[in-house]
Amino acid sequence: MSENEILILHGPSEVPRELLAALRKLGAAVDILTPEEVLLAEPDRYAEHNVLLVAAELPATTVRIVARRLEANGRGPTVVAFADHDLHMLDQHVNAGWEYLVPPFNPELVRTRLRDCRHRASFSRTVEDVAAHAELLSYERELEIGREIQRGFLPGSLPKPNGWEIDVRFRPAKTVAGDFYDAFEIVNRRRLALVVADVCDKGVGAALFMALIRSLLRHTAEQSGLQNLIAADLLGEEAAWQEQSRAIPVVGATPLLNAVVGTNNYLIRNHIRQGYFATMFFGVLDPATGNLVYINGGHNPPVLVSGNGSEPVMLEPTGPAVGVIPDSNFSLGYAQISPGDTLFVYTDGVTEARSPTGEFFGEERMLDLLKGGTDTGKDLLQHMDEALCAFVGSAEQFDDITMMAAHWPVAEA
Repeated sequence: MSENEILILHGPSEVPRELLAALRKLGAAVDILTPEEVLLAEPDRYAEHNVLLVAAELPATTVRIVARRLEANGRGPTVVAFADHDLHMLDQHVNAGWEYLVPPFNPELVRTRLRDCRHRASFSRTVEDVAAHAELLSYERELEIGREIQRGFLPGSLPKPNGWEIDVRFRPAKTVAGDFYDAFEIVNRRRLALVVADVCDKGVGAALFMALIRSLLRHTAEQSGLQNLIAADLLGEEAAWQEQSRAIPVVGATPLLNAVVGTNNYLIRNHIRQGYFATMFFGVLDPATGNLVYINGGHNPPVLVSGNGSEPVMLEPTGPAVGVIPDSNFSLGYAQISPGDTLFVYTDGVTEARSPTGEFFGEERMLDLLKGGTDTGKDLLQHMDEALCAFVGSAEQFDDITMMAAHWPVAEA
């Protein structure tokens, strides 16, 4: 290959004879085309050219389109505008950041000029690469900060009161996830709060809102739980037999409602402009009885997996996503977990996982896998995780995957 592989882009006027003679004397490989001929050719037809000589009479916008067409592996040719007369027409090309070539078209002067143009273009690209690399490092550092923020707000260990088994699988799609989970004891350790949520969006912004939402939920639930405990001791802990003729413990419902409603109103009042919201499942479990009171704020329905082989039961939403509608009405849901049962809570990264062909994992496939049940929550998560990995295969993971299992083992005889 010669030193210069040159593509001349000409307009209505002929290419100066002196310029063509100089290029041929230098041994340069030259092709002369109109913009239309380049744009209609195969994308890589002229990608080997390292210099694009353009007639100054051509519009700068046209030249930009052609130059982008000639880019290969992120590198385009060095653009040099030329003019034989009417040198003022070079202004638009100089303003676009390109080099220029003017008479006299002496072979040695042309060689030197083209060499200098290539060197400057190479230096400019190097500077751009350095700047892009610095920006990438800054972005990676930002993601690392977000990851550290998120790691600090996820529980280091999970409580397991009265023999219960609480297990989690958390697999972010990127460095920083929009999903989060939490499990903590409230009401003087007499109730277990279980949270799985999905903050819209990804990145550091989602991580910051995850930290905010998690802190609001936990703090409000813990403080409300202490106040609710005093009232329950006075009224009797199993005072309410109302909703659907089920025994619903007073303790747990109040801190649950206060936490979700308070968080929703805080986000609406202070952060509506940021546009962040979260779907979430927040359940309060009585480990002694298996009674569960919950709010499902626009989240995927958790599944109550029976230990006796019965059909799985889905816990449908009881209100909207948190942070969307002012003064939302969040109603309470109730469920009974019996020994041998498992509560399976997940985010949409499970049902919306995609195969290499673009097929969704789907709710139906998930429920089929849950029908058999397992001896432990950990086995259930392992079984589900293996099925997801086999389904996704070599495809990219598009969304965060979070799964929580709360299992009540059958007491040994």
